Amino acid sequence: MRPVPDHADDAAFRQELVAAKHQLAASVADPAQAQRHVFEELLAQVAGTKFATEHGLSGVRTLDDYRRAVPLRTYQEYDPWLARAADGEPGVLTREEPRLFFTTSGSTGSRKRIPVTEPFLRQVYLPYFRAAMGVPAEYFPDSLSLGAATLNLRHDRLARPNTTGSGRPSLGPSQADLRGGFGVTLREPGSEAPWAELPVPVDERDYLEKLYLRLRMAVEHDVRCVIGHNPTMLAMLPELLTQWWPRILRDVRDGTLGGRPGGTPDPVRAADLERHGPVPAAVWPRVRVLYCWTSGVASLYLPRLREVYGDDVTVLPTPAAASEGPVGVPLDRHPHAGHLAVSSALYEFVDAADDVRADSPTLLYDELEPGRDYHVVFSHLGGLYRYVLGDVAHVVDRAGTLPRVAYAGRAGLSDVAGERLREVQLVRAVAEASRRTGTDVINMTGRPERAAGSHHHTVGSHHYTVAVAFHGAGTSDVASFAGVLDDALCRANPDYRRAREGGALAAARVLPVPTSAFVANWHRRVASGMRPPEVKDQVFQADDAAWDLITAGGRQTRKGFSENREAPGQRPNR
Repeated sequence: MRPVPDHADDAAFRQELVAAKHQLAASVADPAQAQRHVFEELLAQVAGTKFATEHGLSGVRTLDDYRRAVPLRTYQEYDPWLARAADGEPGVLTREEPRLFFTTSGSTGSRKRIPVTEPFLRQVYLPYFRAAMGVPAEYFPDSLSLGAATLNLRHDRLARPNTTGSGRPSLGPSQADLRGGFGVTLREPGSEAPWAELPVPVDERDYLEKLYLRLRMAVEHDVRCVIGHNPTMLAMLPELLTQWWPRILRDVRDGTLGGRPGGTPDPVRAADLERHGPVPAAVWPRVRVLYCWTSGVASLYLPRLREVYGDDVTVLPTPAAASEGPVGVPLDRHPHAGHLAVSSALYEFVDAADDVRADSPTLLYDELEPGRDYHVVFSHLGGLYRYVLGDVAHVVDRAGTLPRVAYAGRAGLSDVAGERLREVQLVRAVAEASRRTGTDVINMTGRPERAAGSHHHTVGSHHYTVAVAFHGAGTSDVASFAGVLDDALCRANPDYRRAREGGALAAARVLPVPTSAFVANWHRRVASGMRPPEVKDQVFQADDAAWDLITAGGRQTRKGFSENREAPGQRPNR
């Protein structure tokens, strides 16, 4: 293994990130003042725009005025404004014109386009992004590097991005080259590693080959930190190492990159890799940090995943954020939550039990209750005003007067019999069933299904099937798991309980599937054109092809299990 000398700028880079963390911590120390300042900045930035004119914002002086003037909007409702800005119409949402557009992954629908202005980049995006990276920089300085000590699986700059109708670049945040041009510089950990700019020609949209080449090069170096942001990337890395192992060994031995010249033959390293096998902890024995979001489905599989990276590994959470903007920013070593970024955006919330309407009453940061879930609404300098993010945040606790929040799941719900089941409720029920039955869950996805031969209007014609990849669970374990899962759903969701007690919904069933089913679906999604960092865990599986692929092995080998075999209308066990 090649030793990894510190990159020449590493010390200054880490110092910069730690300073950003302390600066953001100071800016949120007085949340009320921070929110007042953000609100004043918003009114100044939107003044004179077409959005301000249509909503009468010139007369707005107070937050209550603002709430009355601007309705809550989802992306679909906001899209006409964003489309006008993307097509080059001036002064639509902001006085400062967008320089580019961030796109979302499109994992739950069509891709969204989010305008990026210089004020947004300087005052919203960069402060929270740098501050969050300040945590690993402060606590694990030997692991976080601009160079080869950090394997950044998120980072993938594009030379030729898509463009909007007005010719502006349109690409994911991890693809944008923000090293200059805005009067600021954003350098990411690992962004100057040998594999950051691949030394051999490859189609920049051949995502799997690019990922292969990065891993092939990284196995020759002393990697100490692996960054995924999306935890699915960290879960897939051991699978990809195994799949590509013969090719990696051959390339390392021969000094080739994907069979092409470009490296230095290293038969000693190839022999060492072959002896230890394709396990991250053996390939990179000094890995100390995994950096990704840690809530949602990831909370189920990260404890076991950490074992394959090494017993000394710490998992640090990335910000609870979206392409549209930040929510929670980790400022300490909390395992899954971050401080509400009150100096970056103006925040409002709607109780997660309610549907969000244009006129929904909202709560402010100081009205949130620890232990509760909320829809997130924010306004910021990027031109999003009372924007319904579409994510649910869980308030973990308070750090002083400031809520500390974690991503809980997407806000959409599943409802075939009045059960109004949300992602976070299903994930928590699976976690509870895992704890109570002592089973390890590697991955999961679920959906409502109709019983064979039943009609839609038939009482009890639907039930939830949850496809679960277990680690070493037996038949009796799975049967018990299903009963506990259904019980947990009944207790977590009154609507689900009523649907079960009234017989409108039959008991949840669990279908054990091999882990390889989720791996196969990951490959299918990448083959369809999604970049690997965009392929996220899916709690509710709406994609029929994905569901068929994942469940095929389970249905062929065994029946789905349900502990509650009662007739329609029978009261569930609790």
